[in-house]
Amino acid sequence: MNEICSLNLTALADALQKKEIGAEEATRACLDRIAATEERVGALLHVDAEGALARARQLDAQGPDASQPLWGVPVTVKDALSTQGMPTTAGSRILEGYMPVYDAFAVQRLREAGAVILGKNNLDEFAMGSTTENSAYKTTHNPWDPQRVPGGSSGGSAASVAACQCFASLGSDTGGSIRQPASLCGCTGIKPTYGRVSRYGLIAYGSSLDQIGPLGRSVADCARVLGVIAGHDQRDATCAPRPVDDYDAAAAAPSLKGARLGLPKEFYADGLAPEVRAVCEKAIETARAEGAEIVEVSLPHTNAAIATYYIIAMAEASSNLARFDGVRYGHRAADVKQLAELYVRSRSEGFGQEVKRRILLGTYVLSSGYYDAYFRKAAQVRRLIRDEYLAALEQCDALLAPVSPVTAWELGCHSADPLQMYLMDAYTLSLNLAGLPGLSLPVGMAAESRMPVGMQLIGKAFDEAGLFRLGAGLEAALPGIGLAQL
Repeated sequence: MNEICSLNLTALADALQKKEIGAEEATRACLDRIAATEERVGALLHVDAEGALARARQLDAQGPDASQPLWGVPVTVKDALSTQGMPTTAGSRILEGYMPVYDAFAVQRLREAGAVILGKNNLDEFAMGSTTENSAYKTTHNPWDPQRVPGGSSGGSAASVAACQCFASLGSDTGGSIRQPASLCGCTGIKPTYGRVSRYGLIAYGSSLDQIGPLGRSVADCARVLGVIAGHDQRDATCAPRPVDDYDAAAAAPSLKGARLGLPKEFYADGLAPEVRAVCEKAIETARAEGAEIVEVSLPHTNAAIATYYIIAMAEASSNLARFDGVRYGHRAADVKQLAELYVRSRSEGFGQEVKRRILLGTYVLSSGYYDAYFRKAAQVRRLIRDEYLAALEQCDALLAPVSPVTAWELGCHSADPLQMYLMDAYTLSLNLAGLPGLSLPVGMAAESRMPVGMQLIGKAFDEAGLFRLGAGLEAALPGIGLAQL
């Protein structure tokens, strides 16, 4: 592997600013790495090699710009985010061939910061899944073991970072879709507070749950990218008009001393695999040795979170995906004679099984006879879950919890049992219901499976800076897991 590709983002950005490495040189190194690994990893749906090289040459001709924090840095983007002049499919046949005429807000911010966009990452169709096996185009593999899943739905983004194909990637997190693949692939990822990053240009799954965030190889990498993409956007009514904190400075001042970290006892119950528990306990002891105070807290409605999440998420998905009808854009069935037939055939041919399942369930819970019994009740429990998080965080600076109950599992082993797959998100989706930020970082390797284990730091609303400070402190105290060897 080229030495450039083994650098983390902040180290590369410094080298680019000092002209020790050129933007085209870094871009070619990543494109070579993609060519060498993509057949085994399958992280990308589209590679824009010519566009990336042209952009890199343009940057080199202009010279480094200290005002652009990602100047010359090669990155990738989840294919649920609109990219002007580059295909955007959301991993679905119904959007095959769609070429947006505009950039998502977060993508626009990347370009303005000087980043070089290499291509679009694979994902579970419309971000619905936990393994990236639900993509209509290909299956993504875990770089640590290609026979295992990378997690999902941002599995392509996590795998691309872990395989050293890029230096950072944008993902989206509706129920853990940044944090869970980051954990399974041994990289770092953050789901920001709901409203911290504009959702303009993100193909919606669950509008009250979705949030865009970065994946990188270190806490500092994620801090750098989040500092670029965060901020107010008038085109998104849910985007908070708040100033953006100095995330770089927070990550550069790692500290656990005096921090009060809460352990949600429901996250450490019987469902946690022994090998994951052992790694998490070592990380907790490390935090304590670094001066953190560890206390137990409770989130009593954790067991209700899965049912609550899937009622709300599927209801919102049913509404959001109604626009994909074969008329306005996307796949259109051929040889149809009536409008109703056009709708039915276009959607039947364009959507995959998991998407159809969620649309049907969402439509059911929104129907007049069941709205009060299901959707309204789920909305009430959602508020209880949020209140429990807020109460726990009044006692602590942050919560520290596992991300996934198990390490990455083998491809196909849960494909026939969607309910078992939904349980894989048991420790992540309640945070989306609460709208709070969560930072996932690798804390060690499991003894039996020899796969990465991640933990998440959960913080108060808009306290991403605090999470970066704590996360950098824990990261510095741990031995690290190295890079996947492909």
